[in-house]
Amino acid sequence: MDKRTILAMFLTIVVVTLGMFIQTTFFSPEIVPIQESVVSQEEISNTNQDITTNVNSSNQITLDSNTDYNNINEKEAWNSGKPGSFVAIEDQAREQEFAYENGVLDITFDTKGASISSIKLKNHLDTEGKPVELLFKGTSDKNAFLMYAGADRTNPIDANFNYSINNNQIVFSKTFALLDNNSQKSDTFKITKTYTFKENEYLFEVEINIENSVNKVIPLNFENSAYTLAYEPQLGPSFETMSNNNYSYRRFYAKYDGDSKKKTIKVEGSQKIEDYVTWTALAGKYFAIIAIPDATKYDITLTQENNVDGLAQSNGIYYTRPVIKSANNTDTFRFYCGPELAESLSIYNNSKDNGFGLSGLHLENAVDASSWLGWLENILKWALSMLNKVIPNYGIDIILLTIILKILINPLTKKSMQSSAKMSALGPQMEELKKKYEDNPEKLNKEMSQLYKKEGVNPISGCLPMLIQFPILIAFYGLLNRHFELRGAMFIPGWITDLSQPETIYTLKFALPFLGNQIHLLPILYTVSMIFSMKITQSGQSAAAGQSASMMKMMTYGMPIMFFFVLYNAPSGLLLYWSVMNAISILQQLWNNNKVKKNKVVAFSKNPKKKNS
Repeated sequence: MDKRTILAMFLTIVVVTLGMFIQTTFFSPEIVPIQESVVSQEEISNTNQDITTNVNSSNQITLDSNTDYNNINEKEAWNSGKPGSFVAIEDQAREQEFAYENGVLDITFDTKGASISSIKLKNHLDTEGKPVELLFKGTSDKNAFLMYAGADRTNPIDANFNYSINNNQIVFSKTFALLDNNSQKSDTFKITKTYTFKENEYLFEVEINIENSVNKVIPLNFENSAYTLAYEPQLGPSFETMSNNNYSYRRFYAKYDGDSKKKTIKVEGSQKIEDYVTWTALAGKYFAIIAIPDATKYDITLTQENNVDGLAQSNGIYYTRPVIKSANNTDTFRFYCGPELAESLSIYNNSKDNGFGLSGLHLENAVDASSWLGWLENILKWALSMLNKVIPNYGIDIILLTIILKILINPLTKKSMQSSAKMSALGPQMEELKKKYEDNPEKLNKEMSQLYKKEGVNPISGCLPMLIQFPILIAFYGLLNRHFELRGAMFIPGWITDLSQPETIYTLKFALPFLGNQIHLLPILYTVSMIFSMKITQSGQSAAAGQSASMMKMMTYGMPIMFFFVLYNAPSGLLLYWSVMNAISILQQLWNNNKVKKNKVVAFSKNPKKKNS
């Protein structure tokens, strides 16, 4: 191959590689810390006084334990323009946690704020073999599904609610009143929060009913907002760092009413969504929290912070309800808390397939879409699934699939090797042409083209097998990085324990530039195999192609080293595939080189005069 052919091949490889690298990082939202004031809070344990939450002019909530509310006279009206306090009325409810499960979810409820402190997925295990915890909290993070007064996000309404369990429903209730700035109480109103579950479904309902004690508008008006329902804990499983280098992320998506596809929401501190949405999702690589509101026009706020309360990144979803204009109101929210599996998400497209009678939600769109080679990903996934039914080890299955793919592309590989052999044989003639037309590059190219045509040689054909492998490589990357079924797939215990993640043989106490503190063996094996494969492939061809020593070294060492850094944190299954492909190519090339040598010996024995020609 001449210099221009080599350069064209090199640029093609660089473009494809950078495209794959950009695909892993392009959609990662920029992390910007949110600067908010936090109001201190203390728990009031005196049972002779009601728990009271004061709201100042900024809608920030503090606690007040100094007022004797037993001496406050009730009034029919309160100053809704500047409310002073949010009061829990005479109740002996105590703080406690209790468990509930529906076949797939193991949930821990907390009477404090009628909230949820834990959601575990019974059918999916973490790296320690325990059910995945979907609520990943920092040191001071709150529970999920707490309510706030108005649009506040600082301190929740965390009074202890009474509760009852009725079959598949957990019902919390509490009576409250509001105080004006003159410490006068409004009419009392009751908040009832009902969680409804269906057997073996990851989606559940959170219904909030607010009923006034008299036939008047519910006195909740905090700057034109009634209350906020929040999902605040980070989405699990737990993580130490948040970086695309670990192929780990948390992203916001929203499906707007009337749109067929989701949109990625890039959050910088906090971001408001003012349009109607079908759902809003906080999604990771394998799990998601999807919030589905009713038809009410809520103000939706998404937040993202980094390095707060011991978490590398934290996220929150807040639904703020406008003022209620009736004496009795019910809002219904639905939350999907579970795996990004099509069979679990798509059941909400047809009302007959789920217990809530929901349809047309298309929650499966919250899963990261496949690349432009999604069709090839599905073919590889199907092939791996078939092999896994025979040999239930995805590492072995990847090796077997690699051998099958190598057999399928063997005709092209064989043709490439034959072309390389012919190019090597044309070496002397090409050198003569270069000397003859040294000062006439245009004539040289024309004569070389005629020589290639006469001898039936196509210089590009030697690159075809490598170019064909790149779409397979990209499809394998997508397969191993997205498809849930390969999560936690083990190959070799103690070494390659998850083919969808990088393997680690040693963790340093310090970080290496561009690599981090984890030492991965597979990238090293892959790089060595790639260098060796290119060396034996190019052996005997440099003179034939007229390549300079510097060009040969760049191709032999530069490209593998570049790939080493790009793929250092790639899924181990991807590196396993390419290392095995390199090993097979090495054996095949060694056999072909040996065959070429034998043919040259035979040709020389028949015509020894060629030695001096």
